[in-house]
Amino acid sequence: MSHLFDTLHLRDIVLPNRIAVSPMCEYSCADGMANDWHFVHLGSRAVGGAGLVFTEAAAVVAEGRISPEDLGVWSEAYFEPLARIAHFVAARGSVAGIQLAHAGRKASTFRPWPDAGTGAIPESEGGWQTVAPSAVAFSDSYPMPCALTADEIPAVQHAFVTAARRAVEAGFRVIELHAAHGYLFHEFLSPLSNHRTDSYGGSFDNRIRLLCETAASVREALPDGIPLFVRISATDWTDGGWDIEQSVELARRLKAVGVDLIDCSSGGNVDGAKIPVGAGYQLPFADRVRREADIATAAVGMITSAAQADQIVRNGQADLVLLAREMLRDPYWPLHAAAELGVKAPWPVQYLRAAPHGSPARS
Repeated sequence: MSHLFDTLHLRDIVLPNRIAVSPMCEYSCADGMANDWHFVHLGSRAVGGAGLVFTEAAAVVAEGRISPEDLGVWSEAYFEPLARIAHFVAARGSVAGIQLAHAGRKASTFRPWPDAGTGAIPESEGGWQTVAPSAVAFSDSYPMPCALTADEIPAVQHAFVTAARRAVEAGFRVIELHAAHGYLFHEFLSPLSNHRTDSYGGSFDNRIRLLCETAASVREALPDGIPLFVRISATDWTDGGWDIEQSVELARRLKAVGVDLIDCSSGGNVDGAKIPVGAGYQLPFADRVRREADIATAAVGMITSAAQADQIVRNGQADLVLLAREMLRDPYWPLHAAAELGVKAPWPVQYLRAAPHGSPARS
């Protein structure tokens, strides 16, 4: 019996299955604004049957974008096209989620397209001054950040809170804070990028302070029924850096302030880190955080087959499976997975003539 198509209850939200579209940057915005590309990209994954559809990382301040073409949510105006997306996703029976982010020292870089440059964008070409916990660049080709002062930190936290509140008003029903992949929160977590000597650096308690404080503030600003996720990089894959033991304890602290699920990724904070990429290579992190911190987790990374995804949920290694590249290859992966696993997942009524015999319809 398949478990991948079981519902998942998180506060007042019910996901119709355990399949989620992972946040994926599309590098297709003009001045941070979502457009028809985003509507079709995200809407088609909802039509394809994913239980939860996340936007790409949405920068809470303009200088928090990875590239100038990234999605932004630093003013109310940005939520008008996003609300259209959220409402369409919901109408298709899926749940709309948004990932809130700040790229920190990895901001102001060219989008990774063949016709673009590489590394830092000069300010003369539209780049900007980046910020980080410490004035340490990610690599020689990335911008040199300015260290955030203690007086500047509250404004960053407030930006996340404001964006989260606006996201709920726009129709998003899951909020995720992006604390992975070498972006601002992760930079504070790791001793390899955080060299501060104030209350936001040094000890473990100090390095997790920014994320925990922000998560607590966001939780307080959200309606009680809206789930809050946090994506972490469970390890830097580098000696002396952030690791799984610290991730487990962080998850315990985040649960205590009202976080509902830890989305377990890895890496991104150390240039040239040797990452043993392979099928389900990050799954042990989701499994361990789930067991030791007693909190729901999501698994992500090189999950491609229906049997593999189903086994993850059935074995209790994670509560939710996030797919990225596989969803780019096949927007209808959930419907195809259901057929492969012998589950009668509902097809859009518009597509019923192509559905396997006996598949139910959804409007």
